[in-house]
Amino acid sequence: MRDEWCTFSATKLARLIRERRASSSEVVEAHIERIRQANPTLNAMVRDRFDEAREEARAADERVRTLPPGSLPPLLGVPCSIKECFALRGMPNTSGLPSRVGRPAAADATAVARLRAAGAVPLGVTNVSELCMWMETDNRVYGRTNNPYDPARIVGGSSGGEGAIVGAGGAPFGLGSDIGGSIRMPAFFNGVFGHKPTGGLVPGSGQFPISENAALRYLTTGPLCRRAEDLWPLLRLLAGPDGLDQGCVPMTLGNPARVDWRKVRVLSVETNGAVPVAHDLLDGQRRACGALARLGARVEPAEIPALRDSMLIWSSMLSAAGGRSFASLLGGGREVSAPWELLLWLAGRSEHTLPAIGLAVLEKLPKWLPDKRDAYVARGRELREELVRRLGPDGIMLYPSYPTTAPRHHRPLLPPFQWLYTALINVLELPSTQVPLGLADDGLPLGVQVVGIHANDHLTIAAALELERAFGGWVPPPRWA
Repeated sequence: MRDEWCTFSATKLARLIRERRASSSEVVEAHIERIRQANPTLNAMVRDRFDEAREEARAADERVRTLPPGSLPPLLGVPCSIKECFALRGMPNTSGLPSRVGRPAAADATAVARLRAAGAVPLGVTNVSELCMWMETDNRVYGRTNNPYDPARIVGGSSGGEGAIVGAGGAPFGLGSDIGGSIRMPAFFNGVFGHKPTGGLVPGSGQFPISENAALRYLTTGPLCRRAEDLWPLLRLLAGPDGLDQGCVPMTLGNPARVDWRKVRVLSVETNGAVPVAHDLLDGQRRACGALARLGARVEPAEIPALRDSMLIWSSMLSAAGGRSFASLLGGGREVSAPWELLLWLAGRSEHTLPAIGLAVLEKLPKWLPDKRDAYVARGRELREELVRRLGPDGIMLYPSYPTTAPRHHRPLLPPFQWLYTALINVLELPSTQVPLGLADDGLPLGVQVVGIHANDHLTIAAALELERAFGGWVPPPRWA
C-alpha cells in the first residue's frame, strides 16, 4: 500500500487513519521514503524533521486508538510539507537569504499552527526563490530545485519546493504563498492543484518576508494539493482573521458542492495580448471549456484589452502600496546598491542571485515616474471593476497560468515577464485555482487557472473538482509512479 498512499488525497488518508485502516506511522513513513527517493534529484525539501514527524505520527495513532472518531481533528496523522518562508518551530526560516542562516523559527506561523491544530504532521520545509520574488526556485543558501517530470526544467517560484515535493508524491499537500503567481506557477509546472485565495481571506502572519499596507491583500497564503478534494477543506482551515495580519478580514464563502453549472458563465480569455500562449496550452484550455459546457455552463470567448498592461499595473500597484524596499530586504535592513551587487555577481562574489539583483533595480522604475504609476494604479482598479462586472456572482474566467509548459533552467530570464499571467490576479485580489489538465506530448504538465470574483473561492474550486473528473488531475511522474 505504500506507493498507493503516496497518490491519495489528504482527505482520504485522514479517513483511512481515523477508521484504523491505515496507521499514521505507516502513511508518514511511506511519504518519508518517497522523499528520500526523489529529493536527491529534486532538492525540494531543504530541511526535514523526519524523527519529529515519526513521533507525532505515533502520538496520532495513540489518539485514534483511545478516542472516539468524532472527537479527532480532521487531518490527524496526515503528512504535509511547509514552504521555508513560513515559520515552523525549530526549522530554518531564511527565505533563501544567507544573512538569515542559523536563526531557526521560535514559533509557528498562523497558517502552520492551524494545520498542526487540525492534526497535520509537517515532514519538513521546502525550497524557495531568494526572498520569494522570482519564478525559478534557486538561492545561495540551498541551491536550485528541479522538476519531477524533467530535472532540466524549472519548478516555478517562489513555492517551487512545495510544487516539486507534492508533484513527486512526497506529500499530499503543502503550504505556499503567492504575490505574483508563487502558488499557481509551481502547481502548474509540477502538475498539481494550487489555490490563491481572495486577497485578505487567509492571514500571512509569521512568514518572511511579509508585505505591508495594501500589499498585505496582494500576498496570499494557500494550499498546493495533488488531489482537488483537499482544496476546499484546507482553505476553510486556513481562512479567517488572526488579529495579527491587518489585511485579513472575515468573509462569507459559498459551497463548491452547491454550484449549479447551468447558471455559471465561463469567460475564456486566451491571451493577455502581450505574450502569446503555446498551442498545447490553448488546446487544453479549450478542452476545459468543453468539459464545463457539457455540465451546462455557458462558455464565451472573451478579450480584455487592459490585460496588455499587466506588467505596469502589477508593478505600479505594488509600488504604490509602499513598505520596505526589496533592496533593503536583500541587505537585511540596509539597502543594497543594486549596481554594485551586479558587479559583484559578475565577479562571482555576490551572495545574491541575478534575478534578485535585477528586481532591486526594477523596483525603482515606478518611483521615477510617479504620474505614470498613479495612472496605472487607476487602470488596475478599473480592470478589477470590469472583471467583477463581467464575471458577476456566477462567473469564472479561464486564463493561462503561463505561456508555455515548464521552461528549462534559466530560460525565464529571457524574456523576463511571462509570469504576468498570474501576477496581475494578485493586485486585483481575485481568487484563482490552478488546475492540471494532464501531460503534453513531451511529458510536461498542462494546466489552466480558473479566476473568480472576490470571496467566490468556492466557484473556482468547484471548477477544479469538475475538471479533475474530466481530465484525471495530477499524473504521477513516471520515474516515481
